[in-house]
Amino acid sequence: MSKLLLNLRHVLDDEIDDVRAMLQTHRIEFYETQPSRWGISHGGIWLTHDEDLPEAKRLMADYQAARRTRVRAEHAAARREGTAETLWDVVRTQPLRVLLTLLAIAFLLGLVALPAIVLRQ
Repeated sequence: MSKLLLNLRHVLDDEIDDVRAMLQTHRIEFYETQPSRWGISHGGIWLTHDEDLPEAKRLMADYQAARRTRVRAEHAAARREGTAETLWDVVRTQPLRVLLTLLAIAFLLGLVALPAIVLRQ
């Protein structure tokens, strides 16, 4: 029976490519499922043989540790150089998105506070 190794929800394309290459390098058979049309399933990378699961998990743990170290170093370098994205960069490049997000937050806070307001009166 197949085992899910990696759910592809919020996984970057370069990470997916790295995992594919890692599995192919270590001759671990796998297949992928694609995201569903309506966003219910986000796809995944599945191992064909159950006996490959411990080795694949070990490889994934090593890969994720190395990736975490590399990405944190890249982010720290970007912050030192002043090229890291800030909140003001997002506000400047996507003002409508920021405005809609703030309106949604205010609306949801209003919904949460509504029972207390109604009961107080």
